Amino acid sequence: MNFDDTPEEAAYRAKARDWIAANKFDFRNFPRVRDGFDTIREWQRIKQAAGWGCLHWPKQYGGQDATPIQNVIFSQEEEAAGISILSVANSITIGMAAATIIHCGTQEQKDRHLMRIARGEEIWCQLFSEPVAGSDLAGIKTRAVRDGDDWVVNGQKVWTSYAHFADWAILVTRSDPTVPKHKGLTYFLLDMKSPGVEVRPIKQASGGSDFNEVFLDNVRIPDANRVGDEGDGWRVALTTLMNERAAISSVFPTNFDDVWRIARETPRGDGRAIDDGAVRGLLADWYVWHRGLKNFSLRLQSAISQGKMPGPEASAGKLMLAAQRQQYLSDLLDLLDMGSGALASGQDMGLHFAFLRVIGNRIEGGSDEVLRNIIGERVLGLPPEPRVDKGMAFSAIPTAL
Repeated sequence: MNFDDTPEEAAYRAKARDWIAANKFDFRNFPRVRDGFDTIREWQRIKQAAGWGCLHWPKQYGGQDATPIQNVIFSQEEEAAGISILSVANSITIGMAAATIIHCGTQEQKDRHLMRIARGEEIWCQLFSEPVAGSDLAGIKTRAVRDGDDWVVNGQKVWTSYAHFADWAILVTRSDPTVPKHKGLTYFLLDMKSPGVEVRPIKQASGGSDFNEVFLDNVRIPDANRVGDEGDGWRVALTTLMNERAAISSVFPTNFDDVWRIARETPRGDGRAIDDGAVRGLLADWYVWHRGLKNFSLRLQSAISQGKMPGPEASAGKLMLAAQRQQYLSDLLDLLDMGSGALASGQDMGLHFAFLRVIGNRIEGGSDEVLRNIIGERVLGLPPEPRVDKGMAFSAIPTAL
């Protein structure tokens, strides 16, 4: 594959780079980004007003019908300018919720939400995971019962990123416990300001509270907010999950200039870390990993921009990103510790937050074990995992709770 720019692409890249340079904020104050979404909303609003927001969307929903490579180029230039964290933080809204609405939503739902999302007026969260279900999304217990033109929902969700900032949520519920677990699910769009929605932040080891528990107590959702048919929630949820894994595996939060800088500036023995052969070997390994994952992710971004559904390759990309990034950050912190004491300071403090946060990457979007099963079954054609509950009504599955 040749990723060199054509003359037309080079001109587009220069235009994008110039616009970003003229309009970007000073994003070095990262706590502002972690503690609130005002900056993220504002960056999305500015991009959209200038024609750079949601480039690959159809024009009728606020996009520009941009080519796949144009969308990739703009993302690359955001990363090069050091501001990709804002698009990453907004990836649930644009890469998951909006993608699901575009693929599976009604025309009314598209008209109601997509332009607002494009302008940064709506932030979304994802109400999928539950304490008892673990990595088995089809094992959720949050119950939705039809009541006239509404549905009444009761249950608990967990591991919900940015729920304390979200205006809306994508929600998977169990609407029929008398059928096998994959067939009794129904998918909704939920206004997070609805009566009965309670959000409780979870304190993380990193010091942040990006994740939350969400409790749903007799929450009423209009049937107009249902996505897909009743009982069709698993198909719709797969659309979200494939886009989620593609979004996670398309993130490159590794500025390689920082890697070279740290290796040059960190003392080791009588010289610099970069003068050590073992460190240079690590640099080579990191560079090969970074370039390989980046090129892999470019294929995913191109497929998504063309309106294609990400397939099992998204699972492979997410699996590689999470495991390798955790190892990379561990090695980098070891390198800093050798030269500057137990803790880094100044511009390298973010590495400690990133190391603690990356552990969650091994779980969110599908744990390593779930993703290996997907790759084994759908890519390699291996026999599926044995399932004792196959074909059994969900209500008949033994449970301790």
